[in-house]
Amino acid sequence: MSESLKDFNSSNFQVSEFILLGFPGIHSWQHWLSLPLSLLYLSAIGTNVVILLIISQDPSLKQPMYLFLGILSVVDMGLATTIMPKILAIFWFDAKVISLPECFAQMYAIHCFVGMESGIFLCMAFDRYVAICYPLRYSSIITNSLILKATLFMVLRNGLGVIPVPVLAAQRNYCLRNEIDHCLCSNLGVTSLACDDRRPNSICQLILAWLGMGSDLGLIILSYTLILRSVLRLNSAEAVSKALNTCSSHLILILFFYTVVVVISITHLAETKANFIPVLLNVMHNIIPPSLNPMVYALRTRELRRGFQKVLCWGLQKK
Repeated sequence: MSESLKDFNSSNFQVSEFILLGFPGIHSWQHWLSLPLSLLYLSAIGTNVVILLIISQDPSLKQPMYLFLGILSVVDMGLATTIMPKILAIFWFDAKVISLPECFAQMYAIHCFVGMESGIFLCMAFDRYVAICYPLRYSSIITNSLILKATLFMVLRNGLGVIPVPVLAAQRNYCLRNEIDHCLCSNLGVTSLACDDRRPNSICQLILAWLGMGSDLGLIILSYTLILRSVLRLNSAEAVSKALNTCSSHLILILFFYTVVVVISITHLAETKANFIPVLLNVMHNIIPPSLNPMVYALRTRELRRGFQKVLCWGLQKK
């Protein structure tokens, strides 16, 4: 009798929407986080738009390194916009309800943009490898055609490769419980509400993550190992300093990006109950890189720093 009742519940009480509660354990005062998060979002959109304007208007920046940076800016804005409007709506207007299709669409977009960011980091690492290890052949290897093909490959790889994640999540049975202790529709948070076995979802996400971002990280490490070996062979201390300086900003961003990915993956693998730190890391991973990337490059790159100064001076003159 109890088994038949369970089957009845599973088949007749399917939820039609989820409720995003926000950060676990701090629901009563989490709205105060809207100020720093909204500032990060505005920074992400504003600085990346400035990066795109500077690159598009300065002919000297029509170089592969800056073109890849422009593509990264577009991906960053897409990633930030995928999650932040909904998070701010939860905090400001108590708009916690999200339909199942919207939730699965957000899940797809997050995985797609994160994967594309990883792919662009790989392209940028390859660009630096060729520039430092094969400087005389750089212009013949890193062409506009190669940049276009690499970008299309990353879009197709991540656009198609992550489809199984939301599809498998949508196939789960969601009965009775529909409250997600999270600010966004993460695979772990959503499938934890399923009445049936969610292990296929966890296994699928981990396989896709390590095949995609894992291979990207492995190739990035290989690129920088070869770069370091080549740099250490240089006889000039000035040349070594210049070569390392061109890579330092990239390495800072990669370190933050992949460290958080590994932490989130371990949390997902352990299938731990949602708590504040993993949820905060998940949100920060989707908003800090978009706001951090342009600032790091602007501070570390003379041409972009000069461009930011021109934009700032123009803004002050308009006032």
